[in-house]
Amino acid sequence: MKKSFLNLLKRAFLLMGVVSLVTLYSCDKDSEETVKDPIASFQFAVSTSNYLEVTFTNYSQNATSYSWNFGDQQTSTDESPVHVYDAAGDYDVVLTATNSAGKSATYTQSITITDPNVALTILTGGSSKVWKLYREGSSMGIGPDAAGAGSWWSLANDGKRPCLYKQTFTFNHDGTFVFDDKGMIWGEGDVFKTTAFNEICFPAEAANMVNFDGVDVSAWLGGTHNFDYNPTLGTITVTGEGAYLGITKCGTSDYVSVPQNSITYDIDVEEFTGYDLMTVSVTYPDPIGHYWHFVYVSYSDASLEPDVVEESAPFGEDLPDITPTELSHTFASKDGGVLLDTIPSASKIEYGVADPAGGATLVGKFIRTTESYQELQFQTYPTKSDINFANLTTVSLDVYIPSDNDYSSTLTKAVIIGVADKSATEQWWTDNREWVNDGTAIATDTWVTLTYNLDAPTAGGGTYTPFDRNDLDMIYINIGGGGHSVPGTFYIKNLKFE
Repeated sequence: MKKSFLNLLKRAFLLMGVVSLVTLYSCDKDSEETVKDPIASFQFAVSTSNYLEVTFTNYSQNATSYSWNFGDQQTSTDESPVHVYDAAGDYDVVLTATNSAGKSATYTQSITITDPNVALTILTGGSSKVWKLYREGSSMGIGPDAAGAGSWWSLANDGKRPCLYKQTFTFNHDGTFVFDDKGMIWGEGDVFKTTAFNEICFPAEAANMVNFDGVDVSAWLGGTHNFDYNPTLGTITVTGEGAYLGITKCGTSDYVSVPQNSITYDIDVEEFTGYDLMTVSVTYPDPIGHYWHFVYVSYSDASLEPDVVEESAPFGEDLPDITPTELSHTFASKDGGVLLDTIPSASKIEYGVADPAGGATLVGKFIRTTESYQELQFQTYPTKSDINFANLTTVSLDVYIPSDNDYSSTLTKAVIIGVADKSATEQWWTDNREWVNDGTAIATDTWVTLTYNLDAPTAGGGTYTPFDRNDLDMIYINIGGGGHSVPGTFYIKNLKFE
């Protein structure tokens, strides 16, 4: 009897252990199956056959039910609904995604429903409509993105490029457009560099339309082409050899030097009293990182149209003079200069980076971007001044040329230090002086000091030495060569004029 009681007691303890294990396992399993928070997300596409019909694709995560508000007082609980709006307009669409535990997340996106027939009528006037570059304010420009449009360079109706403001683009309702060059073409630098027509207005004749590579680009002359306007996507595609808007060098995704068969732009058309504006733009993502915009106008009230300015006002200003005993910059920090600081330019500098050779002193990282011609520019600081070099005899710079840049094509190891009059010479590069090291003898992955006598420049558009002038106001550094778009990273320190 006692033995049976002991066996019964053992079985009871064993059963309690099993129950405990099951309970622990059940708790662990519940912990592992904790419901995750929902994430709401969706994308949409407008039907190509019915501009009021929109397909919403649900990309939510960890959700079991959905609620849609289409912004027009209509709703749905479908996972990925198709909704038909009653009218064109702007709508805020809200998706609420809910998980099995009842927790919700929302995602809101604004959509614009555009009647393509109405939009096309604004562009073409219902039959045909003439557009030309806007003659008030900035009509074109380049910047890093749409938010910084024109922040790097912009063009206005100030007489510098009058031929562009006379040209017209006539959009017809049948999908054709006519470019009228009005007898003159602008010699865009990246197309006509090294030719007699670089950066000037010149006669629009086939014999003149030869680019810097000797290629016939006469398809860019006036002619009739086709266009496809998609107001829902906010794009316009011009087709036919030589069709373009803006400037010739801007292709769909990169710069070009020959006519294209098709180019796609973003487009926005706005109506105003007495006139309409059309803004077209192209975005070149990194590594190019450029945003171009062009503003065209069509006047219904001709009295609002300003005249084209035929001649530009005299360029430049005369800066105050200084005669320094030293000009320098360490690049260890932004304020590491003596009477010298950088100004906006295509090459970039990062101050105070670690020495690639392991030294204790911080240095500057020189970044050659994808611009064909570029340099890191300096002027005197805090006051921009013309420099009298009478008290200075040499210029020197410490450079570090990494071996891991791609030198297999057009990027070089050349290092140039130059001076010019930027404030009073619009094309300062035509009258500059330079001290050039072609880089062939510069060791890589180590610091090298380059020193030059100021009275012995070796290149440049001018024929003077700095001692012959008292109006030079800009100093610059070029590393990696010019005339190509290959980027590179280099390091510099201790620029010194002494």
